[in-house]
Amino acid sequence: MKRIAVKTLMVLAFALGVQTSVNAQLAQVAPKGTTTTQQAPSKQWDFFISHASEDKDAVVRELAKILTAKGFKVWYDEYELKVGDNIRRRIDNGLANSKYIVVVLSPSFISKRWTMYELNGITTRELYGQTLILPIWHNISLDDVMSFCPSMADKMSLTTNNVSVEQLANSIIERVNIDKAGH
Repeated sequence: MKRIAVKTLMVLAFALGVQTSVNAQLAQVAPKGTTTTQQAPSKQWDFFISHASEDKDAVVRELAKILTAKGFKVWYDEYELKVGDNIRRRIDNGLANSKYIVVVLSPSFISKRWTMYELNGITTRELYGQTLILPIWHNISLDDVMSFCPSMADKMSLTTNNVSVEQLANSIIERVNIDKAGH
């Protein structure tokens, strides 16, 4: 298992290095007065919400709406993705430029390849101390999480059981406020 994790990190590091190299090459060949999508300054978000589309109606859409209404910048696919966008590139940019990643773990989340791709990027950032994962368990058990991603089972998590989405949002905001206060 450790060998796979190290190999994954090496592949991601290589991919990030290639992307940096591509960005530098684009900057050198772009005609004066033009910009490339690679050169545009990156937007910063307070939260990136990683989720399965099946969980939008029950949790995710309302959570994004509440956090946004409370003044936070939220990377949520319905807010950020537009027709014609390169989805992978936009998600990678959102993951790389968000302070916190809210991961809504659910049976739908653990059954998809796309969410696993996101989770790999998220955990890699956390290994380097660059982000903080805020997990929410939605209709999922400890055994399910342990089978899917043991490192996520070790994190203090919120759960949607008997809790409103407003209460989830307030708990997330409380964590941010604790971090801002330096505790």
